Amino acid sequence: MPLGTLDRTPPPFFKQGPSALSKLTVLSAVAIALMVVDARLRLAEPVRSGVATVIYPLQWLVMQPVKGATVVGAYFTSLQKAQDQQNQASEALARQAMRAAQVELLALENQRLRELLGMQQRVETTSQGAQVLYDAGDPYTRKVVIDRGMTQGVQSGAPVLDGTGVLGQVTRVYPLGAEVTLLTDRSQAISVLNTRTGTRSLAYGMAGAGAAGLELRFTATHADIEVGDLLSTSGVDGVYPAGLPVGRVTKVERETSAAFARVEAEPVSNPLAAQHVLVLQLPADTPQGTGPERAPAKEGVEPKATRRAGPGRPSQPGGRP
Repeated sequence: MPLGTLDRTPPPFFKQGPSALSKLTVLSAVAIALMVVDARLRLAEPVRSGVATVIYPLQWLVMQPVKGATVVGAYFTSLQKAQDQQNQASEALARQAMRAAQVELLALENQRLRELLGMQQRVETTSQGAQVLYDAGDPYTRKVVIDRGMTQGVQSGAPVLDGTGVLGQVTRVYPLGAEVTLLTDRSQAISVLNTRTGTRSLAYGMAGAGAAGLELRFTATHADIEVGDLLSTSGVDGVYPAGLPVGRVTKVERETSAAFARVEAEPVSNPLAAQHVLVLQLPADTPQGTGPERAPAKEGVEPKATRRAGPGRPSQPGGRP
């Protein structure tokens, strides 16, 4: 076809159709009219119900992954919350257990302090309280170290008590501490009195692998001593005040072929668990440094230097006539 024969004019109106703006205007007016009619007359309610019924299975199917994710998230959240609560409960239980242990320890310490105060009221000698720091490093001895020393006026040889009875004796004094030798040490000796019979004797420490008590040496076989007798300080040594509980007889063995009986006693005090002690002050006439190596002489035997000569027999040095 020749180019001159082409029609360059726009198509007529009925072939082109309405414009987009016209369509928008018409459709908007129709939508507004339908909304007004539906609001006034409720004409679209059955249609809406039918459409909702038809698309409900599709909505339910689409919502299942969302609900599953919500349930899984809630499960893990509750699990984490339960674990956190369990951890908090465990921590609270541990704190309560520690507090309970501290309460029991404080109650025991309070009881021992009360016993110690009661012992201090019974003892008329000047005294001061001290705390046991640690056991001595020597495994072959029974010694403890206390927190009172030369600065606080602790003297070497001073008696040491706990809340129930005699515990030991100060054997070494430092500026800020002191070493206490317990009654159960093998080098320790103390003059005791049988409160039932009034008989005096010497009690030596008896510390071994399976024993930690006292032994009454040089006790005659026929001596009146029984299991259960209470032993107290006699006071004749000038170191320990008289009447302080020392131990209780636990074993008496007599053999006809032996001159002495084997007598063992258990300390009234608790040397292995003492925490607070009472340190007595030595009398003014007691020499410093009185320790276990300076044990009293045997009862009933005078030192040779003080033995008197008989009538008509001149005394000589050493006590020999």
